[in-house]
Amino acid sequence: MSAILPPADRLWWKHPLDRVEGTWIAIAFAWCMVMFIMMIYWHAYGRQNLSTETYKTTPEKFSAKTQAMVDKYTVRTETDQKIPVVAPPADVDVYLIARLWSWWPMLELEKGKTYRLHLTAMDYNHGFSLQPANINIQVVPGYEHVVKVTPNQSGTFSIVCNEYCGINHHTMVGRIYVK
Repeated sequence: MSAILPPADRLWWKHPLDRVEGTWIAIAFAWCMVMFIMMIYWHAYGRQNLSTETYKTTPEKFSAKTQAMVDKYTVRTETDQKIPVVAPPADVDVYLIARLWSWWPMLELEKGKTYRLHLTAMDYNHGFSLQPANINIQVVPGYEHVVKVTPNQSGTFSIVCNEYCGINHHTMVGRIYVK
């Protein structure tokens, strides 16, 4: 057989496997099974992946829910744009909007209390990256992503958009305070 000339018998799959080929196929299959099992294990026990719920929504519906929460639980405003800081009680649905170059509103949560955090984007894909906790979620327009959050340490946490969303992407930061 030559590498230049085509094989005389073109039905290559009918040829018997060489011992080395069979060994590599077995190793590859075993590795695939290990990786598959590890994905399930790490999701359940490794605390690596967030379990989220996702629902279809519209900007109007989500804005109305967010505005109702802001009207009810605002404690102060911050920055030159007067972004409201919202302090909802535990076990309440908390809404956060991503839109071109801002997260709205800022949140003030209590340590050890559980909240259902609802996220959506109003315009383009955005990334919700909570630092320094290293929680990352892609926020997509038309979908409401719901994450159960229980802050376990006090402090000030930054929300950074990690999906490029335009010329002022670098200014798209938000804040979560944990008391």
